[in-house]
Amino acid sequence: MLRDFSKIETFMTVVKEKSFSKASKKLGISQPAVTQQIKLLEEYMEIKIVDRKKNGVRLTKEGEALYRIVQKLEKQISNAEKEVLKIINKQLTFILGASYTIGNYILPDFLSQIKEAINSDVMVKVEDSKAILEQLIDKKIDLALLELPIFEEGVIYREWMQDELVLISKSPLPKYVKKDDLYTFDWICREDESHTRKIIHEAFEGIGVDCQQFNLKGIVTTSTAAKQTVLRSSPIGTPTVSIVSKHIVEQEAENGSLHVAKVRGLKLSRTLYLAYLKERKNDAFIDRVCNYIMSKRKV
Repeated sequence: MLRDFSKIETFMTVVKEKSFSKASKKLGISQPAVTQQIKLLEEYMEIKIVDRKKNGVRLTKEGEALYRIVQKLEKQISNAEKEVLKIINKQLTFILGASYTIGNYILPDFLSQIKEAINSDVMVKVEDSKAILEQLIDKKIDLALLELPIFEEGVIYREWMQDELVLISKSPLPKYVKKDDLYTFDWICREDESHTRKIIHEAFEGIGVDCQQFNLKGIVTTSTAAKQTVLRSSPIGTPTVSIVSKHIVEQEAENGSLHVAKVRGLKLSRTLYLAYLKERKNDAFIDRVCNYIMSKRKV
């Protein structure tokens, strides 16, 4: 049983993720399968190693002892992988695919550190989420960072971070605007097919705001175009506004060239994802990059 590394891997993943459901997503197997593997491990060892709680999982005393042992095993396997790569002199370039906001505004903050984490060159391709996912399936990239969760068979998706969406204007705005104020602005909006626009519309509908009644001044196809349009608007008179990821306007908010606000009583956000092929779930490079990026939760 202990030579069956899949069950040991499942145990390690449950401990690290602190959740059976999160472990199932990372491993690309069903939650009942995770439960079954832990149960088989416990039956083989004739001990209970994990207690499931409402707020996660807790290791028993025996489970903590087992975890310390398999941590040593994991370290030895990692060292062995490094030695194998040295022997075959494998030169790799790890290819990341990222949708626009992630690739242009979030990933640059720690891209160089990823190379150090995996000791390999890293290349980034930036396109829309659909194109990035297609390249992942075609095996042209190793790992996808997505703003839009387009779910496909054979792909593992891991929730990465919440990306907050904020109201921006060149004109000064209060920290929180009232929903009635939204009808007094000139709007720069994304195209109808935009996932971001869909999130915004659904959120506004939830508080009784009709986006069809907004004074629409322009439609753009990217968030960067929305930012640039607002930047070039007049700060005098009716404010020209748009809604974009807070990461896109961090620099402008700091230097005062754009003002950022939130809508009172409304939290606008979207989930960003990491995605990789299920067949590569045990790939050491994938695992290292995922673990590193998952540690960079910027919210």
